[in-house]
Amino acid sequence: MPFTIATWNINSVRLREGLVARLLAEEAPDVLCLQECKSPVEKIPTEGFSALGYRFMVARGQKGYNGVAILSRLPIVDAGDRDFAGLGHARHVAARLENGVTIHNFYVPAGGDIPDREENEKFGQKLDFVSEMRDWAREDGPAKSILVGDLNIAPREDDVWNHKQLLKIVSHTPIEVEHLSDAQEAGNWVDITRQDIPDGQLYSWWSYRAQDWDAADKGRRLDHIWATPDISNAAHGSRVLRAARGWEQPSDHAPVFATFDL
Repeated sequence: MPFTIATWNINSVRLREGLVARLLAEEAPDVLCLQECKSPVEKIPTEGFSALGYRFMVARGQKGYNGVAILSRLPIVDAGDRDFAGLGHARHVAARLENGVTIHNFYVPAGGDIPDREENEKFGQKLDFVSEMRDWAREDGPAKSILVGDLNIAPREDDVWNHKQLLKIVSHTPIEVEHLSDAQEAGNWVDITRQDIPDGQLYSWWSYRAQDWDAADKGRRLDHIWATPDISNAAHGSRVLRAARGWEQPSDHAPVFATFDL
């Protein structure tokens, strides 16, 4: 049975409840993974989502910060979470579909503005978080799994608007890219988005600071969908819903989609 999964850093699920509902109504993914929900789990506005057919949710939350949620119109069960890098943040949650596929939803720390762990504690926390993602993948040897989320790293040269200008900018520095690559290799994760769209500039995030984000188009691909090799060949239809970045009071991220024939 084919199913479509989407990942979206919503930047407050309560503030942007209407945008989530619009996405569910117009695009109808079977599973929607949200990051930066900024809400305790009990205050996530599930009633409207349920009315649209998304009766299942697995989430971890905290007041005002972080938070990850998996909304589904297919039955899912809670598959746990892990406190990566011991930060005490709600940045990971997993759910399992009835077909045995496990979905891991991640919100990797942004890492602050200075790409130096000695000068910037947040950057060190980001590197430690991604290193533990690597170690976890090595230990667990994930199978029949999908990993999605705001990984806050744009790994490829064509994942940013200007590779040379961003080499010293957090999210595209060589050390971050190396850490993400190590985590990807440790789990044999396949970058589904780039499997489907192998060539060309591709972004999922545009800064709020740009006066006209669409015209300037200074984007970065920070949001990812990965899968283990045993199911990666079943994936297709990857896309970024760029239009959602232009909705009223939008998140600075756009949703990323992929379909799996499983």
